[in-house]
Amino acid sequence: MRCTLRPTVSLVLLAIASSPVSAQSPPLVLPRESPAAVVSQTVGLADFQVSYSRPAVNGRKVWGALVPFGEVWRAGANENTVLAVTAPFTVGGMKLPAGRYGLHMIPTATTWTVIVNRQANAWGSFRYNPAEDAVRFTVTPKPTDMTERLQYTFDDLRDDGVTLTLRWEKLAVPIALAFEPDRVVLDSLTTQLRGIPQFFPDGWGNAATWAVQHGHLAEASAWADSAIKIQPRYDALSVKAAVLASQGDAAGADSLRRRALTIANEQQLNAAGYQLLGAKKVDEAIALFQRNAKAHPDSWNVWDSLAEAYAVKGDKKLAAANYRKAAAMTSDETQKDRIAKAIAALQ
Repeated sequence: MRCTLRPTVSLVLLAIASSPVSAQSPPLVLPRESPAAVVSQTVGLADFQVSYSRPAVNGRKVWGALVPFGEVWRAGANENTVLAVTAPFTVGGMKLPAGRYGLHMIPTATTWTVIVNRQANAWGSFRYNPAEDAVRFTVTPKPTDMTERLQYTFDDLRDDGVTLTLRWEKLAVPIALAFEPDRVVLDSLTTQLRGIPQFFPDGWGNAATWAVQHGHLAEASAWADSAIKIQPRYDALSVKAAVLASQGDAAGADSLRRRALTIANEQQLNAAGYQLLGAKKVDEAIALFQRNAKAHPDSWNVWDSLAEAYAVKGDKKLAAANYRKAAAMTSDETQKDRIAKAIAALQ
């Protein structure tokens, strides 16, 4: 009779231990005690992101014990905490270029030193080199509600920046981050206009519109000129007129506006009329709406807009007459109902 012996677990382990190892075994991936996390915030066209690991309090004394006072700390666990920003920004009074930075801190019982370091790829703070610091500055932690696991949040969102806050145990450490939002947009538009949009008037015109609205007249003027050069459309001529008006050239602006109106479509004429109404130039708005009605007599909307302008002027009779004309031409019951209410309000 043949007997087959099954090796026990102990024999298998003994065989593994006694066998020669010819290559390094790859490490197994197991859960970390301090899991990784990423938090991000977009401000305008700038992205702020922090990558870190989240240790737990777990009943321990944190400040001055688990995290010693007076020593450089990785501001998290495992790898060093990383601050990444996609635009030039200011932190601690220092303007830094876009990029990835290691974030470290030196806690004390009172104020803390925050360190933004140019080396972003390290394990903890063990190889931290102060010669690689981009900036150091001091902040004062604030008491806060209990946070079991270390957490970063983006708070106090503003047009020109945001506050990054480390929260752990019962402390919150605020770090103000700021940037120049208009400069970021202008740089982005300049880059975009080197691509496919450079071949079309829309990109130049849209960029010029944004620039003039935010007071960047030199860029607005150049971009409007580029749009006109490709195709002298209503929108391109109008934004150039807006640039000239902002520069104090009222005659040049008026000349371009008149030129633009000669090629405007129904919607553009209508929009121009409402701009005049908004500027309290009621008679000019009425004249433009009348011109639009003459050019597009089959559109109920032009008569509706003309009626609204007369109502603003206080001419109830002409307002009602044009409202009735618009109501008779539209098949949209919602519009009919709105117009009926407008006529009733004139009584």
